[in-house]
Amino acid sequence: MSLSPFTKQQLIPLEEKLEVQRHKSELFIGIPKETSFQERRICLTPDAVNSLVYQGHRVMIEAGSGESSSYSDKEYSDAGAEVTNDTKKVFSCPIILKVEPPTLQEIELMNPQTILISAIQLKTRKVEYFEALHKKKITALAFEFIKDDDGTYPAVKSLSEIAGTASILIASELMINSQCGKGLLFGNITGVPPTEVVILGAGTVGEFAAKTAIGLGANVKVFDNSITKLRRLQNQLNQRIFTSTIQPKILLKALRRCDVAIGAMRGKERCPVIVNETMVEHMKSGAVIVDVSIDTGGCFETSE
Repeated sequence: MSLSPFTKQQLIPLEEKLEVQRHKSELFIGIPKETSFQERRICLTPDAVNSLVYQGHRVMIEAGSGESSSYSDKEYSDAGAEVTNDTKKVFSCPIILKVEPPTLQEIELMNPQTILISAIQLKTRKVEYFEALHKKKITALAFEFIKDDDGTYPAVKSLSEIAGTASILIASELMINSQCGKGLLFGNITGVPPTEVVILGAGTVGEFAAKTAIGLGANVKVFDNSITKLRRLQNQLNQRIFTSTIQPKILLKALRRCDVAIGAMRGKERCPVIVNETMVEHMKSGAVIVDVSIDTGGCFETSE
């Protein structure tokens, strides 16, 4: 006879699910000041810094890094960032965020096994650059090669959207200037012929350049050798515009009449040269060329 008031089944240990809190590792992110020519961007805004600090991470930023983007050191300090004038101290952080690729001198300031997140621009780098990264065992993550779940490149797409929109806005500003432009307003004014815009390339840059130009009332002509891209562009714009494959005679005719030409071509290695010097000479006096493809060589022969 059992002396226990419990049955054997009740005495068997039962499993109990307990909530296990995930261990959050603290990130220490350094943001040095951009030193590249005409580079005015910064990787994190004060709001982004505030979000990271709220999650328990540390952010150290070099003093004056956000001035060219209209962000003061006080805004970053109020957001929780550590602001310092010591460049070496910033580069000693285990994670470095940059817009432009770091120079060889900046790589020397980094500690071994640092994680670098920036544009790397593989096609423009020399062997010595990668040897310097390898020497310090730096893990370099090029955000232009970071893929989304659907196979797209979100960072590149966002930058392309900005570049396409900005190219038209810059062109309109140059056109208004009577010293270097034609002194004309970029828009469809009643009784005045609209601005003629030629866009080379029907990718993301070309799409957003076309949207912006159409929004300002311009007549737009887009050239690309990909029928698929041209068809997709037509669908994205929700209206019919002039599109054509790149044929020298038709392109030259369009360039002669245009007020603005936008270069938005891409190539596997170097961007193909679509417009030679002779074709540029046939363009209107005071016409504006914005070659967005310049970082891969440019699609205008005269681009520098």
